[in-house]
Amino acid sequence: MSRTHAEIVNQLQARWPEHRVAPSQARVQALCDLLGSPERSCPVILVAGTNGKGSTATMIDSLLRALGLRVGRYSSPHLVDITERISIDGEPITTERFDELVETIEPLVALVDDQLIDGVAMTFFEVMTALAYAAFADAPVDVAVVEVGLGGRWDATNIVEAQVAVVCPIDLDHTHLLGSTVAEIAAEKAGIIKAGSKAVLAAQQPDAARVLLAQCAEVGAEVLREGLEFGLISRAPAVGGQVLRLETAEGPLGDLVLPLFGAHMAQNAALAVAAAEAFLGGKPLPADVIAEGLEQVRAPARLEVVRRSPTVVLDTCHNPHGARATIDGLVEAFDFHPLVCVVAMMADKDVDGVLSILAEAASTLVCTSIASTDRALPAEALGERAAGIVGVDRVRIAPTMAEAIDEAVRLADEAGPGAGVLIAGSVYAAGEARALLVHESPAASDRFDLVDLGEWAVGEADES
Repeated sequence: MSRTHAEIVNQLQARWPEHRVAPSQARVQALCDLLGSPERSCPVILVAGTNGKGSTATMIDSLLRALGLRVGRYSSPHLVDITERISIDGEPITTERFDELVETIEPLVALVDDQLIDGVAMTFFEVMTALAYAAFADAPVDVAVVEVGLGGRWDATNIVEAQVAVVCPIDLDHTHLLGSTVAEIAAEKAGIIKAGSKAVLAAQQPDAARVLLAQCAEVGAEVLREGLEFGLISRAPAVGGQVLRLETAEGPLGDLVLPLFGAHMAQNAALAVAAAEAFLGGKPLPADVIAEGLEQVRAPARLEVVRRSPTVVLDTCHNPHGARATIDGLVEAFDFHPLVCVVAMMADKDVDGVLSILAEAASTLVCTSIASTDRALPAEALGERAAGIVGVDRVRIAPTMAEAIDEAVRLADEAGPGAGVLIAGSVYAAGEARALLVHESPAASDRFDLVDLGEWAVGEADES
């Protein structure tokens, strides 16, 4: 009897989950060897870092497609459907193709499972990674843009010799797995930089920068650094996004429309252009390609407007570094008075740190939970943590995401036309909310004409 897509996905997700790491590349390498080494079928751009990996990878994808290349992109986690993780030509693969690929490789997965390499059967993320490389080889694609899952050194994606290794800003996250200091975490992420690769580095904290540059020196990798070889020169906020001026391989380039909010997204754009130009061997991207690639970028759940009257904005921030960038971007772009924030978080995150930052801008925190995972804090427990920070008068508790959104919208409606709602705290929460609020493809999200509101120089900014 044939299985449904949901049954196939459930069986995959019943494997060792991606938040429980079994540090080894032996299993995914064994499967890829059985598949005929699909990871070697095309050049790969690997993207690591604490925050901004997904949006940066999306921008690199868009830029290279604007150049006329066929691009595969692998990302994690997904928002609504698992097929979002594997994109070809800018679109997720179909459920039919996904299911076909799974059924094709399952006998080989079983062979690796039976070996119990390092005492563990293949994990969910390992199977998904091999599946992505197989999909890209089968398409075929000209280049794969691959977002590292966790860390870098032993991540399943890092079985390749990446032509370009991109490192987004590094901060504290997953400290129980990657290390308790920025330097220790940077050492894990530096593992994607190998001999022969070009390293494209976002602006980093000094401890992280030292580790990354030492890795580049050790393996002899060419390095491009934000603020030296490339960077954001200036930005102007605009309705629906911003207008950028970037330092590129050919010099300054302005009047670039980016339909995303926040200084962190502008810096992601500079990083993405540098990565694409590094992939071309340092050859400049044509100005019209950069303009088209950035203007066509779509990044669901990155300060995404998902409803009007009142305006509801959705974001995936889940650590203090990302929350700071999100709040700064939200205040700059929307200036809600008051702001009602729906928040749901994983129990293993810096809950108090994120809540404290969100509370700086929010008049009310509506605390809820996430139905799709048992890692989430229960709504009552999150509410207690929030009350300890802002006081019980500024906290509401809703058992489900749907009820939390309803409560937040009600509060914003009562407050008047200047009020707005932010939903944040977790990628999984953003996915649950997006499934409730958006009933169209991400490519069909709201578009707005950009209106230049003036320009100013921008210094170093945090990353979301």
